[in-house]
Amino acid sequence: MKQRTLGNTGLKVSELSLGGGQFWSGSTVEQVCKVVDVAFSAGINYVDTAAGYGDSEKLLGRALADVYQPCIISTKLGGYPEPFDPRDPQGLHASVKHSLELLGRDYIDILMIHEPDRPAQFDWWTDSQNFAGPVLEVMDELKADGVVRFTGLGGTTAYELAHIINTGRFDVVLTAFNHSLLWREAELAVIPAAKAQNMGIITGSPLQQGALAQRYDEQIARGPRWLSPPRRQQYKALYTLLDELGMSITELAMRFVISNPDISCVLTGARTAQELEENLAAVAKGPLPADLLERLDEIYEMVPFRPNEEPWGLPFTRE
Repeated sequence: MKQRTLGNTGLKVSELSLGGGQFWSGSTVEQVCKVVDVAFSAGINYVDTAAGYGDSEKLLGRALADVYQPCIISTKLGGYPEPFDPRDPQGLHASVKHSLELLGRDYIDILMIHEPDRPAQFDWWTDSQNFAGPVLEVMDELKADGVVRFTGLGGTTAYELAHIINTGRFDVVLTAFNHSLLWREAELAVIPAAKAQNMGIITGSPLQQGALAQRYDEQIARGPRWLSPPRRQQYKALYTLLDELGMSITELAMRFVISNPDISCVLTGARTAQELEENLAAVAKGPLPADLLERLDEIYEMVPFRPNEEPWGLPFTRE
């Protein structure tokens, strides 16, 4: 597994890393242990989770207890304790303490603010124009005490997140749902802003919440009602290219993301060891050649922005 430098942190992280967002209450310890074993056996050394990911921290903590290789862990503030008050310093300290206990760690490598760009999720800021709030003082204190090594942002907007990045207060950014084969709006603002600050750049959801995890030929041909004509034609063009290449959509999607040299690592939210092994096999084949990237650029330009009525997560297999 190749490693890349995570911005100004100096940390060397595996270009494919493990996202714990799928390890919710339905996951078992045995299942997560198998995923973690496959991950670290393959050279993955970075794991991302969050206080708001259900039982993710607890399950990963138990699985990582048997890992003796170097391990970099990031988690996020947000959602615990309940009811969660993002402006309560005491509660934020309690949240970090709880995360440490669940993860079985003395310190956190990277502590991120979860959804700092969506006040409807967590209203972090007392001054939303300058992004000031108690969470910043809490993170500074945790850093000074050696409880946290680096700080970051974990967001899902394409443009608002860039303004928070521009404050220059953070070491790492995780941008989710906006950097994949057919969805690339993070390239317009988030990634350039992070590069200007020499931040580590992590992308999440390379398979776009399942929209690029498998082919949906029947649905693309016949429906569903929310599918816009441009998106339908875009998918048809992508599937035609896949047939020409004889390549799976998962391989193409994973290799596309690691082809961007600005990306420090991409998170795979594999639920099972088999899913992780498929992603590992794809990444092992390396970045895509320049001529293929150009063809993918042409397909992307067919729908450069999300159509107005398109659902956030494309529910091809659901009503």
